[in-house]
Amino acid sequence: MRHSKEDKAASHERIVAAAAARIRESGTEQPGVAEIMRAAGLTHGGFYKHFGSREELIVEAVQRALTDIPELTAGAEDPMAAFADAYVSAAHRDDPATGCGVVALGTDVPRVGGPAQEAYRAQVERYLARLQQLLAGDDDDVRRRAAVTLSAMVGAVMIARALGPTPRSDEILRDVREAVRERRLL
Repeated sequence: MRHSKEDKAASHERIVAAAAARIRESGTEQPGVAEIMRAAGLTHGGFYKHFGSREELIVEAVQRALTDIPELTAGAEDPMAAFADAYVSAAHRDDPATGCGVVALGTDVPRVGGPAQEAYRAQVERYLARLQQLLAGDDDDVRRRAAVTLSAMVGAVMIARALGPTPRSDEILRDVREAVRERRLL
């Protein structure tokens, strides 16, 4: 049975989306091709119609995991507060499959290197640029504050995930979220 280009593109999209979710949950080493294909609702045999290797899929999935994020500040009265509330939250901690790839892949990307690492760098730069806008400026002080803010937010979510849903984890999220909301970092 022949499939149309649209069917193939839709299948490719499902594979990449499933792989991106899995690597945000368990890193780049864990998900096997069969597991990813099953999650995409496809058979293992069809994998090589879409990718030359597992590594090729992982690079594309890392790129997707880093850029497939919702707009967190649209329509907010205080965009910085809205960003902090969504990012430094128990919901983000508890659902890595749909969370930020910068948090989830920070320790994996250096091992993968190449295009995946370039995608990571590009996403960090997009976050820094957005935070500079929210902090209103482009001088050295604002760049420094944006870097500290991003580092605090990413670090808080990483540590909170490592601790699991505990009172200490909730406390770390709350304290960093409030510091970002109130622009008390630096």
